[in-house]
Formats: sequence, C-alpha cells, structure tokens
Amino acid sequence: MFLSGKTAIVTGSTSGIGLAIARGLAGEGASVVVNGFADAEAIEAARGELATASGAQALYDAADMTKPEQIAAMVERTVAATGSVDIVVNNAGIQHVAPIADFPVERYDAIIAIIMSSAWHLSRAALPHMRKAGWGRMISTGSAHSLVASPNKSAYVMAKHGLVGLTKTLALEAATDGVTVNMVSPGYVWTPLVENQIPDTMKARGLTREQVMNDVLLAAQPTKRFVTPEEVAALALFLCREEARSITGANLSVDGGWTAA
Repeated sequence: MFLSGKTAIVTGSTSGIGLAIARGLAGEGASVVVNGFADAEAIEAARGELATASGAQALYDAADMTKPEQIAAMVERTVAATGSVDIVVNNAGIQHVAPIADFPVERYDAIIAIIMSSAWHLSRAALPHMRKAGWGRMISTGSAHSLVASPNKSAYVMAKHGLVGLTKTLALEAATDGVTVNMVSPGYVWTPLVENQIPDTMKARGLTREQVMNDVLLAAQPTKRFVTPEEVAALALFLCREEARSITGANLSVDGGWTAA
C-alpha cells in the first residue's frame, strides 16, 4: 500500500466522487479525514469502512467549508491527530441552475465559497505542512465546466474556472517543494449533486426529467454514459503516486470526450 503513513483530507467526501476518492486513498493505506454533510449514521458507516480499508485512522471533521477559520482548524486538528497532512482533495461542491437574472445572490455566494474559496483556504493552511515534509499532493475536483460553459450555471462555471487558476498558480509556487497540484475534471457523473440539479434544469428549460438527462446532461458526452465516481477516483489516486511527480499544474479531463470538440 503505497500511501501507508500518509494522511489525506477529502472535502465533500460523505458521498459521490469524494467518498470514492476517500475509498481509493484508504485502500492504499492512507489515514483519511472525511468532511461533508450527511446523517450521523451514514457518516459513521463511511468512517468505519475507511478505517477498515486503510488499517489506519479514519476521522470525520464537520468543518464548514464557508468558514475560513474552521477550514484552518480542520488542518490543525488533522495534524494533531495523525501527525501530518500529505494529501488534500478539494472536492466540496454545490450547484444551482438558473439564468443569471433570476439567480439568487445567496446561492451565488455559497457556490463561490464552497467550491472556490474553500480550496484557497484549505491549500493555504495545508501547504506549509507539505513543504516541511518535502512531499505533498493537492488535487481539486474540477469539471468539464472548468473548460467550457453551459447556460444557467454562471456561478458554478465561474467557480470551476477559478480552480484552474488556483491549480496553475500553486503548482508554480510549490514546484521545487516536492508538492504537485492538479485538477481532475469529470463530465457528468451520476452523483447526488447531478441528480439534485435535474429539477432546477427542468424548470429553467421547460423540459421533462428524461429530456434533461438525455438532451442536456449527456448531450455533450460522446460516450453517452455517465462517468463513474470510481473512474474519477482512479485518476486522483494515480496523481498521488511517485510516477506522477512530474505531473503538476494540469487539468486532466475525464469527460467521455465532452471537451475534445
């Protein structure tokens, strides 16, 4: 297990892509800190599963990704509990679908805070620990929407494009520190985040559920199937390997050919 002795923080990891990445890291021996929203029973089940898989620690931290001071405190709690923060996966995200004229300001603020600003604050808090150790991996879950746009998703597209800029900048800042910084950008993955945006898209475009799935969500993916969380996790896990130490500042697509055109 090539990550034995390492510790990872994965935000938004109580379900979907984040949980799949946490499982992959734990399966290679990493201690994992889970963060996100779910009922207590589901969180404990996930934590126990990860602990069993890793043979190391699996912790839950309820830090609010809209609160910079809570993000910094999560890093310090992680270091106190495990001795290090070696891997950070910025995966937390929410979505809202509406034309900009009808877009609630509070939803815009939340999307920017949870997707983009939280990644900045977590990276800022974790990077000194990685530099001290001479090794680190920072990975952000991007999206095809970090490269292209879709209507009615102004805040989400803006936030994901912002993550590209953060990734490139930090890759340059940490280039000689043994720390790599990358993005993994999937197309549509069948997760609660995608499922929950279907009603908003139905309303915004006047479509049925089936039309949204086939004519909106999968229209741009030449493979005509949803990406799986495990496929995204496999690429994130590879980026943690020593063989990936020269990959930094990259935005790697896992989108069924969406952005090939």
